[in-house]
Amino acid sequence: MEHTQPKTGKYALNYGLLLGGAVVIFNFMLFSMDLHYEQGFAIQAVGIILATAAIVLCIYQYKKANQGFLTISEALKLGAGVTLIGGIIGLIYFFVLSNLIEPDFMDKMYEIGREQAKEANPQLTEDQIDQGIEMQKKFAWMAYPVILIVNIIIGLVIGLIAGLIMKKAKPAY
Repeated sequence: MEHTQPKTGKYALNYGLLLGGAVVIFNFMLFSMDLHYEQGFAIQAVGIILATAAIVLCIYQYKKANQGFLTISEALKLGAGVTLIGGIIGLIYFFVLSNLIEPDFMDKMYEIGREQAKEANPQLTEDQIDQGIEMQKKFAWMAYPVILIVNIIIGLVIGLIAGLIMKKAKPAY
């Protein structure tokens, strides 16, 4: 009986949707607790843990469906795919949050940035801080592709580590 190779894209899509849903739920939870302006280590760590769990589970399920075999390239594809789909969903949520749910979100973020700049660099003048914020506003659109690229890199790293741990080559006949 011939075994058909499972498709990495199908698994990446399913687990990417799972990751995206978890990210949206987590971010909505932060929003409901008025913590969505926080960018601390704990919040970043939860995002990495969610991505790691989704990728490892995806790779494990793919390997199981592939008669227990897994290559590093398959693990890399799965890791990158899961984080790409999850990242797109997360960015859609962020777009909806910052444009529809809370239209002044970015203005508040710039104000938080202004306060942080004053604390970190007391020698800066108000004019210098204003120039920095105006520059941020001009390049704010760059955050979207950069976030996706960072997500894919994180997915590749997690996929590589998980793939190295779970890899199993098909025997040569």
